[in-house]
Amino acid sequence: MTVFTRIINGEIPCHKIAENEKFIAFLDIEPLVQGHVLVVPKLEINKIFDVPDDYLAEMLVFAKPIAHAIEKAFDCNRCGISVIGLEVPHAHMHLIPINSANDLNFTRAKLHPSMDELKKVQDKICGQL
Repeated sequence: MTVFTRIINGEIPCHKIAENEKFIAFLDIEPLVQGHVLVVPKLEINKIFDVPDDYLAEMLVFAKPIAHAIEKAFDCNRCGISVIGLEVPHAHMHLIPINSANDLNFTRAKLHPSMDELKKVQDKICGQL
């Protein structure tokens, strides 16, 4: 069972942004920048391109209003999307407010926000949904 499945099952708390019967979106606890959100299918599948076609299409549709909310909540040129999938063996996408391609550089040092800081970011994004 992956850490994401444990979050989906409510065993590990998260700063939830949105959820439906197929997907959950929550803040990355070690973000590249403030506003970094993970979108995760509730199916525990390791690789993004192994996710069934209908689920994969619906995942982007689920992410779309979240991306718009991120763009409204943070001073950025757009919301970038990235799929890396190496740290957790559970398909997921990253939605990140960006001003340059370097903002999607996962080799950079990550932030270590407090729970209070994460709550403020959660409120900021959810306030735009």
